[in-house]
Amino acid sequence: MKAYIYIYTSILMIVMAAGCGAHDHDNGAGGRENANGQPDGIITFTAAQAGAAGLQTMPVAAGTFSRIIKAGGQLQPAPGDEVTVAATAEGILSFIHPSMSDGASVRMGESLAMVSAKHLPDGDPVTKTKMAYETALKDFQRAEELVKDRIISAKEFEQTRLRYETAKTAYEAQADNYTASGVKITAPVSGFVKKRYARQGDYVAVGQPIAVISQNKRLQLRAEAPERYFQDLPGIHSANFKTAYSDTVYQLSALNGRLRSFGKVSGEPAFYVPVVFEFDYAGNLLPGAFAEVYLLAAPQDNVLSLPMSAITEEQGSYFVYRQLSGETFRKQAVTLGASDGERVQALSGLKAGDVVVTRGAYQVKLAAATPQLPAGHSH
Repeated sequence: MKAYIYIYTSILMIVMAAGCGAHDHDNGAGGRENANGQPDGIITFTAAQAGAAGLQTMPVAAGTFSRIIKAGGQLQPAPGDEVTVAATAEGILSFIHPSMSDGASVRMGESLAMVSAKHLPDGDPVTKTKMAYETALKDFQRAEELVKDRIISAKEFEQTRLRYETAKTAYEAQADNYTASGVKITAPVSGFVKKRYARQGDYVAVGQPIAVISQNKRLQLRAEAPERYFQDLPGIHSANFKTAYSDTVYQLSALNGRLRSFGKVSGEPAFYVPVVFEFDYAGNLLPGAFAEVYLLAAPQDNVLSLPMSAITEEQGSYFVYRQLSGETFRKQAVTLGASDGERVQALSGLKAGDVVVTRGAYQVKLAAATPQLPAGHSH
């Protein structure tokens, strides 16, 4: 009986082994298989797929990578880049284009508004200024004759001349822009209306701000670095940044940027140290916008780094796709270090010479997760 059981068990084990062999998908990896029948972590991405995805690869190489200090920041107009437009006469304000709003473009010398005082109880101040000028002119011309005949003293003549020049200056300041409709207010520079302070139909006094025009030629980036990095600030040479409304990373080195100052103010409740850069305006940058800033400090040599586009993330872990051959890739876990917004340090998981996907990594990731039915198993 024991011999019979032993023979039956042996035959059963042989049959089971043969059955497993008939469905063997072992590809030499000796591990688990993914959705496409490849060893876990191995992906086949064909040339056709690569072309459609715009796939790009590059070898990992050691190079120079700056020490990074992350900070919050804000874009601000550079000193002298903004001009306040003020009323040059008192009266009722009327914009040339009533719908002119913040962000509207203007040209130097362009008429922005008119100020009219025709219907004010005190009368038109421009007319009063003109009358005062004409009266002062007659007094001055008369005084010129009287002083020659020594009828008036030189002191009296100088006082008359001073009143005349004062009235002349006041009149000419308004006469150049005076029309039948009132006094024109023109744009002193070309740029964009950053803010409009007065509304259509408002009463304005002489010197009252009407609008601010920003030339947007130069901007400042004010970064707030944590105070613990104060000793590292002298080593900062540039910065990268991206705004809250865009993923575009701007390099100050490409925008003619320069460091203006750092550490001039401290002791605020949050204990941040300001670092201020100035740079040329680039399109789509909005003064006043907040930014994520990557301060670039002392350069470090022999550092492995990758473009941010090469990185994929899954549940807090980071991966790249390493090319093993023309159409074969492996999902590779990596440990990341500091980032400058465009590149990130690769602390482990890769070595110099490894070829990784730098564009199209997400498409490779999707290909790894999409099952493909092998030939002969179609139903």
